Amino acid sequence: MIVSWQLLKQFIDLPASPEEAAVRLTMSGAEVDSIERPGAQISGVAVATVLSLERHPSKENLFVATLETGGKKAVCVTAATNLKAGDKVLYGAPGATLPEITPRGDVTSNKATLGLRDFGEVRSEGMMLSAAELGLPDVDIAEGILVLPEDAPVGTDALSLYGFGDVLLNVSVTPNRGDLLSILGVARELKGLYPDSVLKPMPWEEKTPGTEGWPVEFGAISLPDDGCLNYHLGLATNVKIFPSPVEVRVALAHLGMRPISNVVDATNYVMLLLGQPLHAFDLNTLPKREITVRSALEGEKIVTLDGKEHVLTAKDMLITSGKEGGPLTEPIALAGVMGGKQTGINDDTDVVVLEGASFSARRVGHTSRRLGIASEAAFRYSRGVDPTLSALGVDYALSLMSEWSGAGVGYKKLSASNAQPEPKPVILTKKKLHTYLLWSDMEESAKILEGYSIRQTENFESEYFGKHILAFVPPTWRPDIAIEEDLIEEIGRWRGYDASPVHLPGVLPRRGDLGPETSLAGTLRARALARGYVEAITYSFLPESFVSALHLPESDLRAHPLFLANPISQDWMAMRTTLLPGLLNGLKESVASGWRGPVRIFEIGRVFLRSAIQSTEHRELDVLAGLVYAGTDPRTPWPETRDDFFSVKADVLALLETRGRKASFVKGSEPFGHAGQTASIPGMGYLARLSPAIERELDFAGPVYVFELSLAALESAEKPVYTPGSPFPASFRDISMLVANDKTQDEVLAEIRASAGAGEGRKSSGEILESVKLFDIYSGKGIPEGYRSMAFSLCYRAFDRTLNDEEVDKIHNSVRDALSKKGYNMR
Repeated sequence: MIVSWQLLKQFIDLPASPEEAAVRLTMSGAEVDSIERPGAQISGVAVATVLSLERHPSKENLFVATLETGGKKAVCVTAATNLKAGDKVLYGAPGATLPEITPRGDVTSNKATLGLRDFGEVRSEGMMLSAAELGLPDVDIAEGILVLPEDAPVGTDALSLYGFGDVLLNVSVTPNRGDLLSILGVARELKGLYPDSVLKPMPWEEKTPGTEGWPVEFGAISLPDDGCLNYHLGLATNVKIFPSPVEVRVALAHLGMRPISNVVDATNYVMLLLGQPLHAFDLNTLPKREITVRSALEGEKIVTLDGKEHVLTAKDMLITSGKEGGPLTEPIALAGVMGGKQTGINDDTDVVVLEGASFSARRVGHTSRRLGIASEAAFRYSRGVDPTLSALGVDYALSLMSEWSGAGVGYKKLSASNAQPEPKPVILTKKKLHTYLLWSDMEESAKILEGYSIRQTENFESEYFGKHILAFVPPTWRPDIAIEEDLIEEIGRWRGYDASPVHLPGVLPRRGDLGPETSLAGTLRARALARGYVEAITYSFLPESFVSALHLPESDLRAHPLFLANPISQDWMAMRTTLLPGLLNGLKESVASGWRGPVRIFEIGRVFLRSAIQSTEHRELDVLAGLVYAGTDPRTPWPETRDDFFSVKADVLALLETRGRKASFVKGSEPFGHAGQTASIPGMGYLARLSPAIERELDFAGPVYVFELSLAALESAEKPVYTPGSPFPASFRDISMLVANDKTQDEVLAEIRASAGAGEGRKSSGEILESVKLFDIYSGKGIPEGYRSMAFSLCYRAFDRTLNDEEVDKIHNSVRDALSKKGYNMR
């Protein structure tokens, strides 16, 4: 929020300089990022009158002006065609300085000094100036010289007129302080910080609201959508569209808005002063002379003032007007965001209806972020606008239109309203005040809060809280004051947080402990780092599009995220249901920026899943996710070291081993996974290569491997059990067989162990079969289609004797026979 010091002084008598006020604001929480003086490079520029204007004797495109500069005359040569004798202009004499402007029109911190210059036989003494040459190009209404009002005092320094010498404070406003997004709001804040300051009578207080009936027919205002708290319409007739006054155009340009016309500038000027957004409609372009504020229909469209078409949802709110030939009203504006192109103010507009309304901050913020429309109105509405300002804003803007264009404005406003919010009392207790600030002067606290217009209402006692309990009602422009801590914060920032005494904490009653969750995360983090991974931290919020990006079906809980009530932007609307999108986005940005090497990253974070697809209840789960990308640069002396599915599987196994787990990997399925390279880890998570389609959509040149593990499944560590080794030697036998391609190694190993039936003696062959190891896989020539040859090494060992060959062969043959009966083709 840019604050004009000259406008601010119209609202408050302040015993402080801009620098002092900036320090006070910053120390109280409204940080002033910078103080700027746009006229710092301007000197020697004053008002002059054009006495005569003649063509140059030898250069047909130039004119020679004779100026009265206040006691003496000067001659200037100009190419401007918008001047005539008698005009008042800004004149820079030789030696005057101006801001240096780059060829692109950017203002630099350097100065340009004016001098004498010969144009043929005529010597030009300095120059007459446009607003662009003063660093404010938007103030110019036509190409050429800036023409001043007729009453501009000749010889007066430019910096003392029209705001050219203003001081600007760039205030960083936190999202909960929407009341500071106006000159009035900052004046109120400074009144609280400086008790000796005095708020001046406001300019609109001198204006009398209109009382006459409308001379044009207009229907009712309907508010079926309760997202509109109140709605007011004012009328201006016989409007003439002109540029607004110079001082208004300068103020708007300083505050970051482009001057357009007297009508539009009046709405923007009032918004900057009061914080109340307004919108002007051309009455003659309304589809029907009535207004309805309603929710949009799914898929409904509107073309806004910037010429862009937007597709709407039921969460968007519209200003509409009746549509001829049908029951549905036609959209004419996005409520609180931007007006429609059809009903905007044009050069031929002569009747204006002026909207002042109070809209739901949540609804406006949602629409603004979803559609990417960052208008000044939406910025204010989404942070909360005082609902009592809407009628006042309309009256004040209409009075400015009358002053600037001669419009007729003495008409009574048309109004409609829904339920209005009522400020609720907030209690302040001496006990909690002392707990937070180590200071407990309740009388002084009441005076501090009174300075912010937070008024005391009650003084009572309570058996629970003890004595000295006060109740306060915040003003309508401070919806952020809702609980006792808010009152204490106001007191604390007025006093200054450095004013509270500092006490070192006492001795802790017990030894600190990391806790099982933090300890588990630390163990897994250490193992991941040791395996060459780099930890990433991504946002917990995602765009709604992540569901389609991962090809998640409707039946998947992860496709139904929880949505934020008031998201920061359309890219951060939903709570993440998986850590995968954040890691993929990080990889995508790295690759897009030119990274060609391998990437191994992991994140430990929380995901948010609904309890059921339609449920409003949710679960929060801690998850470890990893991503591996081999990179796009094939030049390496060790090509065999490039990551593949099995190297990433080894990483997952290493992570699980930190908890004593020996996981089994079974064929799995993930919507975003490669059909042949996706494994489920029962009860723990998954490992997958991204599907080639998603890899192409994200512009990855090589395979991307991802995994996610549930930390809840790893909370309890399984300790290893010691088994003494047998002192007797082992006997080894090999076995080879044809196995269907859809059977996994683990399934075959389980059947081999199950086939080790009972043998002779007191030991079973299952106990004697110590281990089974796969040592060869072959497919190709000589192997039937759909099969592969798998060879295993079986280790036989007894714990009480040495096995002889005959005994081992008998047990091994029984295993082969059992496998044959199960359908395996033994080789």
